[in-house]
Amino acid sequence: MSEDSTQPIDDIPAYMRALGEAARAAGRHLAATDSGPRNQALRLIAESIRDAAPALAEANQRDLDAGKAAGLDAALLDRLALTEARIEAMAEGLEQIAALPDPVGAVTDLDPMPSGIRVGRMRVPLGVVGIIYESRPNVTADAAGLCLKSGNACLLRGGSEALHSNQAIAECIRGGLEAAGLPSTAVQVVGTTDRAAVGELITLDDYVDVLVPRGGKGLIERIMRDATVPMIKHLDGICHCYIDANADADMAEQVVVNAKTQRYGTCNTLETLLISAAMAPEMLPRLKARFDAHGVELRGCERSRSLVDGLTAATEADWDTEYLAAILSIRVVDDLDEAIRHIARHSSGHTDAIVTNDYAHAQRFLREVDSSSVMVNASTRFADGFEYGLGAEIGISTDKLHARGPVGLEGLTTQKYIVLGEGHVRE
Repeated sequence: MSEDSTQPIDDIPAYMRALGEAARAAGRHLAATDSGPRNQALRLIAESIRDAAPALAEANQRDLDAGKAAGLDAALLDRLALTEARIEAMAEGLEQIAALPDPVGAVTDLDPMPSGIRVGRMRVPLGVVGIIYESRPNVTADAAGLCLKSGNACLLRGGSEALHSNQAIAECIRGGLEAAGLPSTAVQVVGTTDRAAVGELITLDDYVDVLVPRGGKGLIERIMRDATVPMIKHLDGICHCYIDANADADMAEQVVVNAKTQRYGTCNTLETLLISAAMAPEMLPRLKARFDAHGVELRGCERSRSLVDGLTAATEADWDTEYLAAILSIRVVDDLDEAIRHIARHSSGHTDAIVTNDYAHAQRFLREVDSSSVMVNASTRFADGFEYGLGAEIGISTDKLHARGPVGLEGLTTQKYIVLGEGHVRE
């Protein structure tokens, strides 16, 4: 069976079971290999992606044209686009993953017990990872690379809007796997846009060990409701930045503008700005001018609107909205305590930042803000596996079990206990 076939499939359950069975067998093969073949495959896939850059761009343009014709908004089209820089970033990410230490097989805490046995823990692959994602075709390469390095097989179900891009990337991946002597079924892209395939994948308990959904709130809620396979997930990226009373104004301006405007359609983009009342009279006019130049719509609380003209009145719903667009909500707060209370009520637990020169305030923010990434004097846009040195990420988890924050290699493994003895028996 060709897993990249895009022809209609009559029996979706049988098709998905066949993919799952092949993935399970490939996963066992990967788990038995050392890091050499897996690293070689990653480097070969990176080389293939660079060589295929014109073909990838052509395939992506077909998706972009179809997306525009279908009326996709600017944020979705930005996520869908494979620029020259993003194609190179996919290749670089794979090479960075190849250069990372292999977590599989690492043994820790091998300690002697009173009985004489030695007990430790060994890091092992999860097995088969199912990834369901929308729009971003670079996820195909990132997910394949991280799963491969960590000894996992994967089933990838991308969005229909990225069909041609995903299939072109999958061709590069298959070639690299085969050239390295690994089964091509270690990475399989589901070859149908039929939504029934998602329903089958999320209930494929016999073959899939964990799901990683990456997409809109509707997709995540559906999987939370219907899945029987465990998952690593996040819902929204409602990210905050708080400008403290003694923040450096130039630093605050630089961090906040970057956090909002560097890219609009990502889950680590700033959505709500909190400003201390002491800094608001100075900062709001400066920020208004900068955001006007970027075409960002500002929605402000009553206090912020009294300090600067041209802000739309914010509603309660704004504090709980992930815009993924050139819109920013602004609230003036009395102090750090009020900022932390606002974040506790409205944050999605993804990424929140403070700009401050007060060490004690920075430490309080780090301790008390309960998000997967908490930052001091840095843009929320750094909440990313590549920026964290993970090579790439399979997603960003706002769960607390089993992984949290950008999920890289360690998040795709688990541990088992190992016991070493010399004929020991229990008395």
